Amino acid sequence: MIQDKQIYVPPTISAEAQVALKALIEAKAYTIQFPAPDDLAGWEKVYEVAEAHNQDKVEKSLAASHATVTELEMGGVGVEDTRPHGWEDNGKVLVFVHGGGYSLFSARSTFPVAVPMANATGLRLVSVNYTPAPRAHFEEIQQQIVSVFDALIGAGYAMRDIAIYGESAGGGLTASTVLNLRDQGKGLPAAAVFWSPNTDLSSRDDTTVTLDPDDPVLTYSTLLVTGSKAYAGDVALDDPRVSPLYADLSKGFSPALIVVGTKEMLLSSSVRFYQALEAAGQSVKLDVYEGMWHVFPQYGLPESKVAVEKSAKFINDHLHQ
Repeated sequence: MIQDKQIYVPPTISAEAQVALKALIEAKAYTIQFPAPDDLAGWEKVYEVAEAHNQDKVEKSLAASHATVTELEMGGVGVEDTRPHGWEDNGKVLVFVHGGGYSLFSARSTFPVAVPMANATGLRLVSVNYTPAPRAHFEEIQQQIVSVFDALIGAGYAMRDIAIYGESAGGGLTASTVLNLRDQGKGLPAAAVFWSPNTDLSSRDDTTVTLDPDDPVLTYSTLLVTGSKAYAGDVALDDPRVSPLYADLSKGFSPALIVVGTKEMLLSSSVRFYQALEAAGQSVKLDVYEGMWHVFPQYGLPESKVAVEKSAKFINDHLHQ
């Protein structure tokens, strides 16, 4: 049984954010229990429940965005190909890797996370519908994302024309994708943006302990552990193939922007990843927001809009260098 949390609502965040935070506290998403890592039937049931829960939000977001969304296959992998309202082809594309503890959600159900960046960048956005764990483990999931890049390159895009971003578990997958592309000799995406990335699946670092009681979305003992083990399979959670924080970053990495809030357990994951990239001589920026929680850019708050605009500018600046 997950205990209730006594979560502080800081007066230093916007009035809109205070309202949203109070609603999150009331929803108590952090109390949801998840199946054992190898319980395939249990995960499929939880996955379907989560998809159904998000359906109304997705439909409203689609209608409000006026975007054109097409389901396609790229390299044998399903994607949602989004063209924002008024889109004009400039030969550039943004790949989005959704989160959900590696085990939940789809490209469709995370459309509300994807559309703000499509609108802000003006770019064609390709959201990867990778197979969720434990139906697939890390090797297959990571290769599916690489296959989408292969298809984009086959369609005429150069690596300098492609940027990538991901949130939460999708942030970890984004880092692994950059490393896989590099190590396979395919080059580096023009830019990589990370929202609340989970880059170390193994560690009880500072904020996974100290901010657990004040995180309105996550609790370490639920999805952060079980989803990670479902994704990693038989591989140790500190293996650099699943925890990119431990990979050799000195051999090259895309220019990176890491966005995180002070009210989330993955703050340390973001800080440590920033420090590792900087120590390896890579170009990286860390953008931290007062009182914000996990993947806050999706909420349409004043703070969200700032983070989305800065992320979009970072991506377009690097795509047009």
